[in-house]
Amino acid sequence: MLRDFTGISSRTRVLLTRMEEWLAAVSILLLIGLSLTQIVARNVFDAGFPAMDKLARQLVLYVAFLGAALAVTLDRHIRVDIAAHWLSPRWRARLYRPFCLVSALVCALFLDAAIRFLQQAWLFAPAHERWWVLPGGIIPAGYLLLLVHFLLESVIGRGTPPTETP
Repeated sequence: MLRDFTGISSRTRVLLTRMEEWLAAVSILLLIGLSLTQIVARNVFDAGFPAMDKLARQLVLYVAFLGAALAVTLDRHIRVDIAAHWLSPRWRARLYRPFCLVSALVCALFLDAAIRFLQQAWLFAPAHERWWVLPGGIIPAGYLLLLVHFLLESVIGRGTPPTETP
């Protein structure tokens, strides 16, 4: 049964990673397209689109969170586990999964805060501007993605956990 769960988790991780890669690529292309359109509109036609600036800021968040989730998958994320520098590679490999669980817990706390933030933003936004709150849903969605990745890492682990700390 554990082998079945591990197989399902591995397939989930692969599917999730592919989806994130595509969404990140589309987000980057949209960000570049919107920015270039805004530059041409301002410099050539002496006019701009105010909504494009807001949308570009939101797309930066999309790229950042999707990139962070991909970094976890590739084990290239930012580490703040100071103890890992003093541990031997053997102990580092042993503590890899507990460190991933702690990271998942931190992401769960940030997810809760992001959901409350989004609810407050929706509640206090003027009725005609509430649609601008919706693209901000990437903040809780991004923390959810990070949470899922860290949980998958803690359950599945890696074939060979990282032995060196960059």
